[in-house]
Order: sequence, then C-alpha cells, then structure tokens
Amino acid sequence: MNLNKPKLWTKEFILISTVNFFLTLVFFLLIVTIAVYAVAEFGASTSEAGLATGIAIIGTMTGRIIIGRLIEKIGRRRTLIIGLILFVLTTLLYFVNLNLTFLMINRFLHGMTLGMASTAAGTIVAQIIPMTRKGEGIGYFSMSSTLATAIGPFIGLYMSQRTSFEMIFALCVFFGLISLAFALFVKVPPVDYFVKSDKAGGFKISDFLEPRALPIAVITFTAALCFSSILSFINFYAIEIDLVETASFFFVVYAIAVLLSRPFTGRLMDSKGANFVMYPAFVLLAAGLLLLSTATSSFAFLTAAVLIGFGFGNLQSTTQAIAVKLTPPHRMGLATSTFFIFLDAGLGFGPYILGFIIPLTGFSTLYVILGFTALAASILYYVLHGKKERAESTAASIS
Repeated sequence: MNLNKPKLWTKEFILISTVNFFLTLVFFLLIVTIAVYAVAEFGASTSEAGLATGIAIIGTMTGRIIIGRLIEKIGRRRTLIIGLILFVLTTLLYFVNLNLTFLMINRFLHGMTLGMASTAAGTIVAQIIPMTRKGEGIGYFSMSSTLATAIGPFIGLYMSQRTSFEMIFALCVFFGLISLAFALFVKVPPVDYFVKSDKAGGFKISDFLEPRALPIAVITFTAALCFSSILSFINFYAIEIDLVETASFFFVVYAIAVLLSRPFTGRLMDSKGANFVMYPAFVLLAAGLLLLSTATSSFAFLTAAVLIGFGFGNLQSTTQAIAVKLTPPHRMGLATSTFFIFLDAGLGFGPYILGFIIPLTGFSTLYVILGFTALAASILYYVLHGKKERAESTAASIS
C-alpha cells in the first residue's frame, strides 16, 4: 500500500458524488413518468408526450452551453448552489397543473437547471480529485450517475403504477432538497489562476466550448449515439424477440457491470494510460451490440447487457477524464460542459436520428450497424487522440 498516495475519498468528493446521484435520480425518475403524466393529465398525443420527455435534454444542453462560459465568473460552488435552488423551484412547478404548454416550458427550464448544477458538480469533482488519480476518481464519481440511472427509472415505474403523480413530484422535490443540503457543506478550493478573455466582445466558439476537449467529445458523441439505441428502443426490441420480462433486468445488469468494472478501469487509466481502457471498451461495446442483434434467449440478452456495461460504461468515464486532463484549471468548467454537451447530444438526438433507420432495417440489423459503428469509432479515437496519447506514453517511458 502506498502511504504517499493522495487521498481520493475526501468529504468534498463524497458530498459532490451524493449531490450528483440525487440530481440524476430525479432526472431519470421523471424521464420514465412524464410522458404518462402528459397523456393522463392533458390528453397529449404520443409525439407530444415524447417531446415532453425529450425537451428536458435540450434544456440540459442549453444550460451547459450557457454555464460553461459563465461558471468561472460566477464561481464553481456558487454556480452549484444557484443551480440546485433553481432545480428545486422548477421541480415544485410540476405541481402547477395549467396546460401542456406550461409543462413543456417547465421541462425545458428544469433541464436547464440540471445542466447548470450537474456541470458545476462535474467541474468541482474534477478539480478536487488528485491529478494522479483522475481516471479512478472520475470513474467512481460517474458511478453515482450509473446507480441513479438504474434506481431512478425503477422508482418512477413502481410509483406510477401504485401512487399519484403528486406523490412522485413530492419525492422529486425531497431528493432535490437533499442535493441542496449536501451541496451547502461543500468547500471548493480556489482555482490556481484564471485567465480572462483577451478581447471584449465578439463571438468565439472557445467562449462556449473548450477546443482541447472537442476531439474526445466527438468520440463521446459517437459512443452515446450507439448507447441511445439501448435507452430508447430496448423495450420495443424485447417485445419483438419475446423477452419482455428479461428486458426489465437489462439496466440492472448493465449497472452492476459498470459498478464492478469502474474501480479497476479507473486505476488502469491512471497507471497505464487511457488507451489501455478505450480500445477494449470499444470492442466490448461492439460485441455487446452484435450479440444483442442475434439474442434469442434471456442469457444472451443479459450477457449483451454485461458487455455493453463494460464497454459504454467505461468509455463514458474515461472520455470525461481525458477531457479534464487535457485542459488547464481555469478552463476545466468549459471542458466539463463540452463533454456533457456532446454526451447529451448523442443520447438526446440519437433516437431521432436512428428513428429514420429503423423502418428500413429493423431493430436487429440496427444493432449490427451500431456494433460496427462502435468499432469504427475506435479508429476515429486513434486518429483524434489515441495516437497522440501513445506517442506521449512512449516518450515518457524513454525519458
């Protein structure tokens, strides 16, 4: 055991991870219930109900774009607190039962506050994790989101079948208040330095996106596009292949695979470099999608969930760690925002893009295409980042 190893599990790290868990929990709890609510309360059509669900993701992206530029001016802790207060207030607005338009507006605003608070949380945690443990630390932090994506939909579906929507919203407010309470105890050390914009005025892409993080963000988008097919269409595919009961366990098995692998892959990234995690993760994601395309039994279906968990689950945390490592401290908020914008874009717009392909191919062939897309993404990764990382590792070992 290395006694000089910098501490990871600090009070701040645990608090921020808890904040992130409850934020994500509320988001995914509402993702699976809000469409039903829109239909039941306002007689929304299927497309309107879908928009009520998805518009929150657009709001999240908008919030990240705005706050990515402002977080260093406002302050990272202050941004987190303000975002969480607004998150609780917009959650309370679900009790205002006016009409479908009001619900849509509030869903967008709720998404914006989530983007604001979660970007601040991701920036703070990236700041407080020791540099030599970035991969491991972000891996553990991301596990809070993984747990929430499994538990949130379970709670949402369970409550929607057994209780009122008012009780669901009340629970969401309660979880939001817990997040806010934990955030109040977070202490954020000052950033080493802050460089102001060279020139006032004028539009620059670098004011909204971090150029150093863009290449790996493109990889994140591609992987998220592949995974969006699971989030949106796995239940439809399960109906088609007569594995509906098994499908309810898919994300539980996926989450377990991620939770079991993240501690090892995070340490591997820190000790050996990102390439040692990224290339196997691409292969595992591709293998999972290809196995899913041929699955006819529960065993094959859930084995695919394990492979996809090992694949996408570790791609997500590793690409976030890369984005942060490539960026100087005063641009870390923008780098975190850039990463999440591309992640959200893949998950949010992926189903819309893939929706044009499914009528032509069917679900099975779609998963074959996405399996090869994941493999192609590994080549793209080599061109955009992997080649450079390998050269730097070789140079470091020689010196």
